[in-house]
Amino acid sequence: MNPIVNTYYFADDGRIPNHPSLPLILYPGALKEKLDQIEAVFNNNNWRNSWTNGVFGYHHYHSNAHEVLGVQSGSATIQAGGEHGKTLTIHAGDIIILPAGTGHKRLDTSPEFKVVGAYPNGMDYNLRRGEDGERPQVLEEIRKVPIPDTDPVYGSAGPLIELWKHKE
Repeated sequence: MNPIVNTYYFADDGRIPNHPSLPLILYPGALKEKLDQIEAVFNNNNWRNSWTNGVFGYHHYHSNAHEVLGVQSGSATIQAGGEHGKTLTIHAGDIIILPAGTGHKRLDTSPEFKVVGAYPNGMDYNLRRGEDGERPQVLEEIRKVPIPDTDPVYGSAGPLIELWKHKE
């Protein structure tokens, strides 16, 4: 297994905290041949509490859970890491793993864009928008989110395991 792996680190921008040590992971085309099985792949690797929809058109993050997004159809331009973060164009079959606290926002999509989301161990997730009064609580919540036992695509031996090991 030698998947293509791209990583992106984002600093706290004062509004969106991002994760202090874990990178966003992008697996381009990882499930391109299994578009109708993305949710099952996530669930089989114990990333559950899954849903299929889109991505909000405003900066947001989850302070109490990591999140995986798998593009099931279409394409989108996403801004990750907050207002001054990185613009990513994602296509059907691409997988993005967002560590707790990492901001993301939909900038544009093709009409058929659909994404599957899930969380390690089926964790519940909150929705934060970088509003006044969220800190210091969200920083503590982000710090407490455990590293997942499995990679949502590749299971117990996936790149996430090595990339996020000892980064807490």
